Amino acid sequence: MLSGKLPNLIGKLKKLEYLGLSANLFDGEVSELFNGRSNFFKAEMGNSSSLSHLYLDNNKLTGTLPKSLGQLSVLEEFSISHNRLEGVVTESHFSELTQLRVFVASGNNLTLKVSENWIPPFQAMYIYIAGWNIGPLFPMWLQTQKMITQVDISDGGIQGEVPTWFWNLSSQIKLLNLSHNQFVGEVPIISTPAWSVGNGDGHWLIYLGSNKFSGPLPLISTNVTELDLSNNSFSKGLSNFLCEGKNESYKLEILILGEIYLSEEIPDCWINWPNLRVLILRDNNLIGGIPRSMKVLSNLQSLDFRRNRLNGPFPSSLGNCKKLHKIDLAENEFVGKLPSWLGLRFPTLVVLILPSNKFNGELPQELCHLKDLQILDLANNTFIGIIPRCISNFSAMVKEKTEVEDFELNYSYYPGDLIESAMVMTKGNMYQYDTILVLFASMDMSSNYLSGHIPISLTRLEGLRSFNFSKNNLTGGIPNGIGDMKTLESIDLSENQLYGQIPQSFSSLFTLSYLNLSDNNLSGMIPLSTQLQSFDPTSFQGNNLCGLPLLVNCSSGGKTPNLEYEEDENDKDEVDWFYISMAIGFALSFWGVCGSLLFKRSWRHAYFRFLDRSWEWLLAKAPIC
Repeated sequence: MLSGKLPNLIGKLKKLEYLGLSANLFDGEVSELFNGRSNFFKAEMGNSSSLSHLYLDNNKLTGTLPKSLGQLSVLEEFSISHNRLEGVVTESHFSELTQLRVFVASGNNLTLKVSENWIPPFQAMYIYIAGWNIGPLFPMWLQTQKMITQVDISDGGIQGEVPTWFWNLSSQIKLLNLSHNQFVGEVPIISTPAWSVGNGDGHWLIYLGSNKFSGPLPLISTNVTELDLSNNSFSKGLSNFLCEGKNESYKLEILILGEIYLSEEIPDCWINWPNLRVLILRDNNLIGGIPRSMKVLSNLQSLDFRRNRLNGPFPSSLGNCKKLHKIDLAENEFVGKLPSWLGLRFPTLVVLILPSNKFNGELPQELCHLKDLQILDLANNTFIGIIPRCISNFSAMVKEKTEVEDFELNYSYYPGDLIESAMVMTKGNMYQYDTILVLFASMDMSSNYLSGHIPISLTRLEGLRSFNFSKNNLTGGIPNGIGDMKTLESIDLSENQLYGQIPQSFSSLFTLSYLNLSDNNLSGMIPLSTQLQSFDPTSFQGNNLCGLPLLVNCSSGGKTPNLEYEEDENDKDEVDWFYISMAIGFALSFWGVCGSLLFKRSWRHAYFRFLDRSWEWLLAKAPIC
């Protein structure tokens, strides 16, 4: 991997046709390559340039596109995506690019300003300008591109309806990305050319998510491979969408229908969709149970039904989906016990998210067979019994991951468009993990009725970054080994019945940024460390703890010190010795007198004669009534 400024020596190269500098760390202004000291493109090559392929993508280049780019008359492919370019791009930047077929410049802060009637000099096949400021009007110049097969104008600030001519043109487009704009209106049938159906011609990818499309869900051709309609206003049509082609077998592999206001039952006609790998129906208002026909989805890898009103037991139809990496059924109304086969039929399951349902019963021991599990969330249900001791079998949580391995959970044929994500409660807040999901390990069993001790086997999960067992009925002490889990960032054991001291090893948790041990029966001194003393006192309240950050002095017997006046230690010693010496003096005087009377007879007789004479004198002096 190269870094630094773009090399000026390339100006000495003659007849250069191909230049690839992608995926390095080159910085500085891109104009240095075009108009710098080498004057490479402007002076040396000009209109007679032989450069046909130029790749500068995935660097750190700054500045704006120089207008001299438009003089590269034989340039066919140009890629400068994912840099830090900014500024305005006009018609002059393309003035002589008659041979241009591939223009890839997404991921820059550029603005396209061309006339409404502009006719580009090229006939491009690929145009990727995602993230550019293109709108608010639809780019009419696309109508002139008769060879176009891939278009990405997502996140372009475009408003209004998509022109009819473009929907007609889109039948030849194999990659269409209009997402993250403000398009309105209905979406017609999404079709592919008749010649493409059934002949296995590549992948057809359609992304229309995060707009304002409305009406019923559009029907699609059987050849579409990926479809994203999420975050729109399609309020009906799921049954027609899934069940229209009763005798057809669709090639669709990725279907994203999240947050589109659907409020119906999931239809029982999944037999037509055997190739599905990703199914996302989250954030709708779907009701009823999971249909049995979903058992045909043997290729399913990711299932997300979060935040609906689905009910019934854990869906048995999923038992045949043995390739699943992720199951997210959070915030529904599922009931009953977790089946034992849940831990046996998903050998590659990485994410299991079931919080905020009505699951109950004891946690099956078979869960511990999920060796690849990294995210386990069972919070806010009514589980009882103990935390299984075998959780140390979650081998993916045992060792800290520091590098993204081959298993990146990236499903899309369009690089980087759909990476697996998971909503995780950690550090007291909800976070979404996607690109670093494979590096994160978390366990949440909070807000249940779990009892017994925290299993010592938990401390073997040294790759765990967050665990939350709060709001249960756990007893016993905190295992000493937790302080040896060096990657922990978040611990929540609040609102249990834990007792004993906080392990001294907690002082070595240097990565810890969130801790809540409140409302238990813990006692003793809070271990001293930079981390623990930096937490808010509420992290330790509701216990019998002392020491910073609490205002309870461990040497005062657990009493809060008087901050206005504290007695000097020497004064305390002086008062103590006064009372001690007075007690000793009294004892010596008492036994000195009484001991003499007890052992000396003449003193004893003299003492009693003295008492008799004193009594007679008092009687003589006393007045007679």
